[in-house]
Amino acid sequence: MIRADILRGPHVQHGFFTRRGGVSTGLYASLNCGTGSADEPASVAENRRLAAELLGVSANVLCTVYQVHGRDVVFVTKPWSADNRPKADAMVTRSPGLAIGVLAADCAPVLFADPIARVVAAAHAGWQGAFKGVIEATVQAMRRLGARQSQIQAAIGPCIAQRSYEVGPDFHTRFMARDESFESFFMPSGRPGHFCFDLPGFVESRLLAAGVRQVERLDRDTYAEPDYFYSYRRATHRGEPDYGRQLSAISLVGRGSA
Repeated sequence: MIRADILRGPHVQHGFFTRRGGVSTGLYASLNCGTGSADEPASVAENRRLAAELLGVSANVLCTVYQVHGRDVVFVTKPWSADNRPKADAMVTRSPGLAIGVLAADCAPVLFADPIARVVAAAHAGWQGAFKGVIEATVQAMRRLGARQSQIQAAIGPCIAQRSYEVGPDFHTRFMARDESFESFFMPSGRPGHFCFDLPGFVESRLLAAGVRQVERLDRDTYAEPDYFYSYRRATHRGEPDYGRQLSAISLVGRGSA
């Protein structure tokens, strides 16, 4: 488990989990927490239990959503079952004892905390979600619960790095049509008309645009570190039929329980 320095404190527990330390085997070895994978459900459940234990909570209060690469945010006040996960890409809570988490395998997991207002959030920010505004929507939801932009701390977890993320001309055109300043997140790749996209840089820019000034990037490349991270793109390039997902989660501690 990797921790971000910016989120360390007495009232917040968090972790960006790697693929290490679980019970899954084969393609999913070993800490696959993705219920959407074809891994054995019992293995995924045990992996989630192990992750929750490291966060200091029980598995039944670890909340994840059915991610759809959008911008919807869910306010969490109590846990739900795996079969009743809402469709969304971010969660916000001020309930101590709950853990909220997102799953990723190249997309950027972003964990947020306002330790003064005691509000935390987790967002799944692939290029689509970031482009659609999931970061801004998450900050707005935190503010609705009393957070202040000047107090919000955010950490961008392991995700695909620019050097590993080649995209085609249509992708580039979509961004340029929105804002020509987005050109700064592209560099030419080795193929004509193709580019390498800076996902963590783009996510950080969305945080800054939303008024968040306390930002940390872990700068770990999920594609280039197969011993530590699952990667959708790497699995695709290798012709593998499926892939695991790593969990990133955060919770409030103290002052009662969920």
